[in-house]
Amino acid sequence: MLQKMALHTRTHPDHHPGVQRSVVAAVAVGGAAGAAARYGAELLWPTGPTDFSWTILLVNAVGCFLMGVLMVTLKLRFPSAPRLVSPFLGTGVLGGFTSFSHYTDGVRQLYEADRPGYATGGLLLTVVAALAGVTAGALGAHAVLGGDRRARDGA
Repeated sequence: MLQKMALHTRTHPDHHPGVQRSVVAAVAVGGAAGAAARYGAELLWPTGPTDFSWTILLVNAVGCFLMGVLMVTLKLRFPSAPRLVSPFLGTGVLGGFTSFSHYTDGVRQLYEADRPGYATGGLLLTVVAALAGVTAGALGAHAVLGGDRRARDGA
């Protein structure tokens, strides 16, 4: 138990005084860009309030795929990338691009419009697509960037 507590004595580098403002700014700017991209996708492929939102499903799946690619790429290829890259691109751009609050609001609207089949399907399909997307992105990035780890590590 004491060893576990000792692990928590070091703080994360982003949690020092004065650092938060730059991280919040990076997330805000990235989030605005991501939300604008999602809005553009909805303008290109609109759906009615009582229709299944294939656009938001696709946006969430693609955004999660890109998140998997981004996190593995930063870890394997750019481990010393500037500290604001991950908050800007991950939490900001991709967090603003994907919209799980919008998706749940669409599910609510479908239930209220007496379309429970579409609502339940959307609820489940979006979660499955998001998990499959992030997994495929991470595995794909590992396959492209990772190579054979055992050969590199000398095993």
